[in-house]
Amino acid sequence: MDLKLLERPLFYVGGHYVTFLGLIAFAALFAAGVIIARILQSDFVRRLFSRLKIDNNFIAIVTTILSLSALVFFTVSAINAAGVPLYWNAPLPGVRLSLLQIFLLIGLLIAVFWLSSRTKRFLRDRFLVRSGLDRALQHAIAQVVGYAVLVIGIVIVLDNAGIHLGALTVFAGAVGVGVGFGLQNIASNFISGLVILAERPITIGDRVEVAGIAGQVERIRARSTVIRTNDNIMMIVPNTKFIDSPVTNWTYSDRRVRFRLPVGVAYGSDVKQVREALIAAAREHPATLSEPGPDAFLEKFGESSIDFQLIVWSEEMSRRPSRFKSDLNYLICKHLDAAEIELPNPQRDLHIRSGVLKVQNVSDGERAKDPSGRTTQ
Repeated sequence: MDLKLLERPLFYVGGHYVTFLGLIAFAALFAAGVIIARILQSDFVRRLFSRLKIDNNFIAIVTTILSLSALVFFTVSAINAAGVPLYWNAPLPGVRLSLLQIFLLIGLLIAVFWLSSRTKRFLRDRFLVRSGLDRALQHAIAQVVGYAVLVIGIVIVLDNAGIHLGALTVFAGAVGVGVGFGLQNIASNFISGLVILAERPITIGDRVEVAGIAGQVERIRARSTVIRTNDNIMMIVPNTKFIDSPVTNWTYSDRRVRFRLPVGVAYGSDVKQVREALIAAAREHPATLSEPGPDAFLEKFGESSIDFQLIVWSEEMSRRPSRFKSDLNYLICKHLDAAEIELPNPQRDLHIRSGVLKVQNVSDGERAKDPSGRTTQ
């Protein structure tokens, strides 16, 4: 193919010629940018970042920003190669920042996020560990300091880039009402997260029940709290639920919880022997606390049974409460059977006010015929 034919202008863009060779260069560089952007978001790159002990959320943010930056870089380079010049040092229209300054700003913001993450990890895992403070309080301090580093760093980076926050006051006032309504839930959850970290009504490891969700607190984040249920399901609960809804914290100040198990036995049973069997069943379980010790109360005389209530103290509410109750029920059956104490069946008394009721015993071999001729057993 003639080289002059490849260099012949095909069309104009912004007063500049675009040739066939320019289109080939544009396609090649743009394709390279897409490929590199996908590589930067691959699992291999994420594993490389994970070796630096960086949080998974931060890794996702960094890989996304890097992939977008690579795509923009190669796109600009492709446009330049096509014959339409875009200067890296020239300010963009309406922004007053050049492409080089924008890439530098992105790099500095990534560094601020990294510094915030490392500061939080350092305080939580190294510095505050030796302070003697409560573990939950250590986590709260690390979270608050990490947020402070993030906010201060972003303000400094934007100010050095020429984006003065004071110039945004007019804009903020114009859109403040709209943002207030649109981001009301996000702001409310964020402030609720700060209140949770400050007051500590819940801490990591607590067994809680809120908004119909029961489980163990795994993480307390800026906007939400992660709860692991007994089915090993992670539930994301907005932080406002812990502020404006009743919260049951089974391990708030003391991990000991009293379990109440109802037990019914048949009438005629020795109530003293029943009480001893129930207490022995509770003491056999290794998770039962010796102080306070287990006890059994005679609740009432029911229609078909004498109703007892077994009282057991344990710390299993923070781990496996359903399994603990099930094990206790198995032990109760075992000890009641060993003591030959009968479990009741529903009973009803039948009173005949008049007439005679004939009762006849029928042997297994006897049969009766109904009027239709069919036989019944």
